[in-house]
Amino acid sequence: MVESNDTMKRAIRAKSRDMSDSSLGIEENSMKIIELEIGTHSYSELQWNVVRRVIHATADFDFAKHDKNRIIFSTNAIENAFKAFKKKRHIVVDVDMVQSGINKKSVAKIGTSLICNISNKEVIDLSKKENKTRSTMAMRYSSKDIDGGIVVIGNAPTALYEVIKMIDENIVKPMLVIGIPVGFVSAAESKSELSKTNVDFITNIGRKGGSSAASSIINALMLLYISNLN
Repeated sequence: MVESNDTMKRAIRAKSRDMSDSSLGIEENSMKIIELEIGTHSYSELQWNVVRRVIHATADFDFAKHDKNRIIFSTNAIENAFKAFKKKRHIVVDVDMVQSGINKKSVAKIGTSLICNISNKEVIDLSKKENKTRSTMAMRYSSKDIDGGIVVIGNAPTALYEVIKMIDENIVKPMLVIGIPVGFVSAAESKSELSKTNVDFITNIGRKGGSSAASSIINALMLLYISNLN
């Protein structure tokens, strides 16, 4: 029986390695397809690593197109992300879906922490009392962690508007705001407002965005930072 169990464990480990190798092959081929379909572009090498990761996560090439939903970077966006990682500053996200899509191994390697207060009981109670959305109150509740940290918003325009409001009120100054909410109401407008603030940002044009796009941006930034450490 022991021998049988050992054989089974070895078979499972071998299968896991095969699946891992297969996954790596699929990702590599996917990246090649993206490169071929996009062709020439105006992004820097570091920026392209981020944009390509978003396209890979969403299968949406519009994120790289000038006349569509192009991702845009402020001048020091990537540099500031690296500074925040080096200082092990918090990463504050708007919703659970963004948090679930962020690579926890990368978070652990950097030594930072993820914060999502959308389901915090105090936030829920405050949102009812103030008659405001939970995403709005969650950002206000997280202000101490946002200040000097990184904000990742992929779902709620109201969350992005609240961060912008706190920036204008000099309550917070995050190192970087990744603002890429999705939707027909206020998504495009909130991203436009973000681009006018005095903080570094990564956002995009138009209605498209979403949790997978947001988490893929922070994942790409963390991978770039970790690769530079090695």
